[in-house]
Amino acid sequence: MMRELLLAAVFSGLALLLIAVVWAIYQRSKARRVARARYFAEVAPLFEAPLSAVAATGFPRLSGKMHGTLFDLQVVPDTLTFRKLPALWLLVTLPEPLPLRATLDMLMRPMGTEPFTNHSKLPQQIVTPAGFPPDCVIRTDDPLALPDAALVARHVAGLNPDRLKELVISPKGLRIVWLIEEADRTRYLLFRDAEMGATPLPRATLLPLIGALRDLQADLTAELSKE
Repeated sequence: MMRELLLAAVFSGLALLLIAVVWAIYQRSKARRVARARYFAEVAPLFEAPLSAVAATGFPRLSGKMHGTLFDLQVVPDTLTFRKLPALWLLVTLPEPLPLRATLDMLMRPMGTEPFTNHSKLPQQIVTPAGFPPDCVIRTDDPLALPDAALVARHVAGLNPDRLKELVISPKGLRIVWLIEEADRTRYLLFRDAEMGATPLPRATLLPLIGALRDLQADLTAELSKE
């Protein structure tokens, strides 16, 4: 009888422990969904009538105008296991047409596994012009119709090379891909915990990228109007 009571107590304790673990996992998952969905909460008020939708990753995508210029924001988590550390990428796009006939795609430290880029689909790789970072690769669909290399290099020089991942200049507009966050090294190495984006994107991070795209757009437009 005593043995049966002891076994019943053990099973009851295990059941309670299992319920507690499942509840903790549920609460953590819920908190993660809420945090991801609010990732643009601090920057959304900067835009006029912003439109937002939650992507399959749980992170939002936001578009809206700032001072009359349209911008699109996306967040892409990159959790491929063979990366040094999982990363969270911010894609800031200025989707307004430019008087260009070619696309220039500059990718920093390419690995061939980037989930956010069409860099490898462009047919031609060109020699890196003077003034560009030495660890970048530039591809295009027309090497004879690219914007002035010195002009682009000046703008690239104003961006942190450790955070800049990609710059796209195309007839459809401009894009910067920026490293926002890497997974915590200790938690990832010990527990394979790659959670990122727990706090909203700061305005101080986004506004310089918005400014960089607007300045590049203005200089490209001025330069191309001379031709």
